[in-house]
Amino acid sequence: MNLPNLITLVRVVLIPFFIDLMIYGYYRPALIVFVAACLTDALDGLIARLTNSKTELGAFLDPMADKLLIVSSFVTLAILAKLPVWLVIIVVSRDIILVLGSLVIYFTKHTLAIRPSLLGKATTFLQFLVVTLTLVLVAYGIKLEFLRGAYWAAAFVTIALGVQYVMRGMRIMG
Repeated sequence: MNLPNLITLVRVVLIPFFIDLMIYGYYRPALIVFVAACLTDALDGLIARLTNSKTELGAFLDPMADKLLIVSSFVTLAILAKLPVWLVIIVVSRDIILVLGSLVIYFTKHTLAIRPSLLGKATTFLQFLVVTLTLVLVAYGIKLEFLRGAYWAAAFVTIALGVQYVMRGMRIMG
């Protein structure tokens, strides 16, 4: 266990605090917790690159922590009617397809290398941005005119990344 992996685990630990704050209507502290969790995503990768301490555990843990944070925040916001359900369905469906595809590849004894792509980073960024902007709207009552555009951009890149993963999985399976 190295420093970047510990920072990734902090992101996972912050998730229940975020959900609890949201459920009880403490939107401003929830925004702070969510932004802190997002910052750990940038920080763990930066430290891993600078200290040359990338690990297989980190390569697995980092995207899993991102997915847990994204799915839990999207679902929580949808339950609280703060985010459109159609967007949550797109995000969660893509992650379910990804996990199921990974399991199929694993159980059929094929090799799956977890490699981040530029599209994957853009998807994570846009999804984090959608949650952050939604929380700003909810916490401060600020009307964000471009929020609908952020929803559509996140939906588009999420679908594109899902297609990319399915194509990659089909190549692996032959």
